[in-house]
Amino acid sequence: MTVENEMTFRWPIRVYYEDTDSGGVVYYANYLKFMERARTEWLREKGFEQDELIANDNVIFAVRSVQADYLLPAKFNDLLMVYTKVVKKGKASILVEQLVQRENTLLCKAKIKIACLSALDFKPVALPKKVFDKI
Repeated sequence: MTVENEMTFRWPIRVYYEDTDSGGVVYYANYLKFMERARTEWLREKGFEQDELIANDNVIFAVRSVQADYLLPAKFNDLLMVYTKVVKKGKASILVEQLVQRENTLLCKAKIKIACLSALDFKPVALPKKVFDKI
């Protein structure tokens, strides 16, 4: 993914002490939290609140799979940017690519498959048309 692409959503994240491990670097699982926050804000920017999607459309989003590469560490107080881009839309899933950078340095990259599920029985369902069309 090229971060200059205007179709890429950007969300800033500050590294807090609680995000670091005993070595003073961001604990690897916290990159997934940063990416989750960025995807939530990306949906919000598109006009979708997840609690409203549950209430009004009976759908939730769940991570189906993650392929992540951890390249360099982030440290306490770093200002990071998380980039999010849809690379593939399916009937009931979305594949997003996410990058975490500090300035121009790539720290972590991931491809995350998100499933659209019924909020009642957690079975796959089609993305609501309004969501599919906007993403």
